[in-house]
Amino acid sequence: MARPSDTYVCQSCGAVYSKWAGRCEACGEWNTIELEASESGPPGSLSGGGGGGSKSKAKKLDFTSLAGEAKEAPRLLTGNNEFDRACGGGLVPGSALLIGGDPGVGKSTLLLQIASGLAKGGSSVAYISGEEATAQIRLRAKRLGVEDTPVNLASATSLRDILASLKTEKPDAVIIDSIQTLWSDALPAAPGTVTQVRACAQELVRFAKSTGAILLLVGHVTKDGQIAGPRVVEHMVDAVMYFESEQGRDFRILRAVKNRFGAAHEIGVFEMAGDGLREVANPSELFLTGGDASVSGAAVFAGIEGTRPVLIEIQALVSPSSLAAPRRAVVGWDGARLSMLLAVLDARAGLDFGRHDVFLNVAGGLRIAEPAADLAAAAALCSSLFDAPLPRDRVVFGEVALSGAVRPVNQTEARLKEAKKLGFSGALAPAGAQSGTLKVVEAETLADLVQWARSA
Repeated sequence: MARPSDTYVCQSCGAVYSKWAGRCEACGEWNTIELEASESGPPGSLSGGGGGGSKSKAKKLDFTSLAGEAKEAPRLLTGNNEFDRACGGGLVPGSALLIGGDPGVGKSTLLLQIASGLAKGGSSVAYISGEEATAQIRLRAKRLGVEDTPVNLASATSLRDILASLKTEKPDAVIIDSIQTLWSDALPAAPGTVTQVRACAQELVRFAKSTGAILLLVGHVTKDGQIAGPRVVEHMVDAVMYFESEQGRDFRILRAVKNRFGAAHEIGVFEMAGDGLREVANPSELFLTGGDASVSGAAVFAGIEGTRPVLIEIQALVSPSSLAAPRRAVVGWDGARLSMLLAVLDARAGLDFGRHDVFLNVAGGLRIAEPAADLAAAAALCSSLFDAPLPRDRVVFGEVALSGAVRPVNQTEARLKEAKKLGFSGALAPAGAQSGTLKVVEAETLADLVQWARSA
């Protein structure tokens, strides 16, 4: 029989139960609920900084009004423009960032390069690894050509030892690789469990806020691509970033999904090379294939990733099907949105996709979640259905409504400027989109798109 102080915690989502169960009701996962002793002791006991068992006297809060001057948060540049862009213009002192990604994607390589850039700029950096020995980190630094930078290395997993050392050294930036390897001797739970991850992250974030140090945490991801451990860790930190890659490709994307000091969904693009990660200053060239202009089923989409305009090629293949239920396959886009778009094209534009297999692909391996890609996907589908190649010097963007109307999208001017910079001469866009340098064909409904695709 479990002691009253013991609880059962789901290792997938962090839900707490009073007794064991085979399936977690919160996240639906099976066999993830484990027995853990509840946290005990006064605040601060995890790091050894608490004042024994005495209770501190409560003090009155000093409230203030919303009116007043608010200074812009200072930024510390890392020397890596793509990383600084994803962070919102650089790192803010006292902030905490959580970076997750698949194993082998290059998280440790990226952070070692960031640590080197900060050290070259005069900042003191502490790089603490719980997964590798210092000799392994030195070998990677030599391969990256940053072995001469003054970065302080350590290999440790004890939270108490790490905090004691950081309070003595007082670095400007701290890198922890990874949060799942740390453990506190004040808790009986094993390293990597929800209790340990939550408690260790809380103490490290508290240290960063109190000292003004920049904290970079590496987090493992689950099979679903989410950062492992309790979601409360994502609420503690100021920014959550995912380091993504497409299997078989050399480019990497650092995507901010939460950022208190910058735009969410901002991206930084890198290319993996033998000497480390290289910045890709113009991602549009990476996602454009530059294929044969005589091939149908390709449209160039002018999209927005965060605050950055990016041109991406969307490819479609429509072929007659002998199956009772034609196949639908999509890579890099939402499959449900493709089904909706096909239904709208059938009902509102009089096209017949019901007897065809439909395949849609976003070139370059990038995943698009923007509704503005509707019109470009529809253009690629119509081009393949009519076997009529679209002009290679035109970009397409716009949101398609269920009524068949083409709705306007945001940041139209930025999309058109990016197209002009890369040599495009025209665009198919929603009504109202104007440009002084590009020839814009306005599409109010899908009928305008169909007419444009037939006559292209």
